Amino acid sequence: MKQITPILTLIILLVTSCTSQKKLAYLNNLPEAGSEETFTLDIPDYKLQPRDVLYITVKAMTPEGMIRDFLTSSQYGQTMNIGQSEGGGYLYGYDVNTEGNIILPVIGEIQVSGFTLEETRKLLQVKAEQVFKGATAECKLLSFKFTVIGEVRSPGSYINYNNYLTVLEAIGRAGGVGDYGNRSNVLVVRPLDNGTKTFRLNLQDKQILSSEAYFLLPNDVVIVEPLKQKIFNMNLPTLSFILTTVTSTITMTLLLINYFGK
Repeated sequence: MKQITPILTLIILLVTSCTSQKKLAYLNNLPEAGSEETFTLDIPDYKLQPRDVLYITVKAMTPEGMIRDFLTSSQYGQTMNIGQSEGGGYLYGYDVNTEGNIILPVIGEIQVSGFTLEETRKLLQVKAEQVFKGATAECKLLSFKFTVIGEVRSPGSYINYNNYLTVLEAIGRAGGVGDYGNRSNVLVVRPLDNGTKTFRLNLQDKQILSSEAYFLLPNDVVIVEPLKQKIFNMNLPTLSFILTTVTSTITMTLLLINYFGK
């Protein structure tokens, strides 16, 4: 009986270290197939901050009837592709300086910090029309970078080329949560002008769809923490070795006692 006890202990440890299917799923409590449920999505309006980088165009028709971007020289216009790399956006985009301003050729300095992209576009439109007759202004955010680290298959920093990004899309870009990632306690770290704000998200709960942090903002960091099972599995070889050693020692001791006790 004493020899069986360590074996039973090992079996119990192995069973408790297993990860259930429920822990690997997302949004476990959604309605069954055939049912519908509507969630109110709070899509945030990101307000520009210093160090943001904007792609800005001011297009108008020349006297020759050609449409031209007056903020881009013909040399750059033929060779530049901002979408190809982060470096291209940094070199040819317009950065928001520490005072919250951007400086445009001919148009001059414009305060944009604290404005949304749409508010900035309207402001640029007014300024452009004062300089270029019949001009159309557009602006996009080039510096929408986010980071996903922890128990994901491809951790790292990524650039988003869409106006919006959900936390599920961000984790999908990082290859999804690994087998030992804790889907019920994901941390989102959000830098703000006056500090840093954190959120705890449960990817298995449908309420995440109405969370303030469901839509990520530029420079957000998503951290997927490990399950306790991972720590156990990492130490399992050591525990198995110790248990095997103890079992062997007990067995040998019992054999010796039995031998010399005769």
